[in-house]
Amino acid sequence: MSAPDIAVELVAPLACEVGENPLWHPEANTLFFLDITKGTVHAYHPATQNCSVAAQTRITGGFTLQRDGSLLLFQDGRIATLTQYGVLREVARGLCPGNDRFNDVIADPEGRVFAGAMGGNGKLFRFDPDGSVTVMVDGLSIPNGMGFTPALDGMYFTDSLPRRIYYFDYDRKTGNLSNQRIFTEIPREEGLPDGMTMDRDGYVWTAIWFGGRVKRFAPDGRLDRDVLLPIKQTSAVTFGGADLTDMYVTSAAIVSGPELRPPGFDSEAPRGGGLYCLRVPGVRGGASFRSNLSFL
Repeated sequence: MSAPDIAVELVAPLACEVGENPLWHPEANTLFFLDITKGTVHAYHPATQNCSVAAQTRITGGFTLQRDGSLLLFQDGRIATLTQYGVLREVARGLCPGNDRFNDVIADPEGRVFAGAMGGNGKLFRFDPDGSVTVMVDGLSIPNGMGFTPALDGMYFTDSLPRRIYYFDYDRKTGNLSNQRIFTEIPREEGLPDGMTMDRDGYVWTAIWFGGRVKRFAPDGRLDRDVLLPIKQTSAVTFGGADLTDMYVTSAAIVSGPELRPPGFDSEAPRGGGLYCLRVPGVRGGASFRSNLSFL
């Protein structure tokens, strides 16, 4: 069902080349997000409606919140930490050989991190607190948004170019994924599924690049809601605010290649680049899990 009556507010009128990975930091009451290609970590403060630069660093595809409140940045084969006091430190490198960079990442309830890597033979890695790194899936195009079921027995995973969101059985004890199957596919004429999040009812929200919308899918794969935005390149979605009822959507100003555009795409329409906020009545998000990775 479409939802044309939902008010969408541009809260940070930026020109992010590739705005991505919005993530709510409850202690800081701040929504952090990235401009991937510029290597900028942005911080939006709802209380003051101010958006500032938390760090200027390397190309950064995604980040998690660590248990100590710092940000763990997954970059061009490197990992860096950004403390709450703004101290940036590279802690590892050479972690995705054969790929250009990390893309979307997510922490699981045990402190592991699942991290997609794109360019070349796309992969999904798992980083464990004991320091081990495991390739979980390879042969991917652009590994993208992920999320866990409320029962923590399943994980959703997006591969953008095939326009598919997959579902895996997830073993919380071991971090293993099994029994991969298609959860849903996005029609070619709508665009590409990108970043995603889960709400408290176990529904999947995904941002549609080129589609200018976020879609909500029920656990059985049924399309439940379709929320339009005033720009075309919506890239990722998350929940924030004290009660996790504010939905934040990032977007991108970059000019994407014509080979990726869906049929009939209006290349003159506003692409995006800013941060948007909206509320869907009766819908709340859940708190993000924290990573627990340590580096010497």
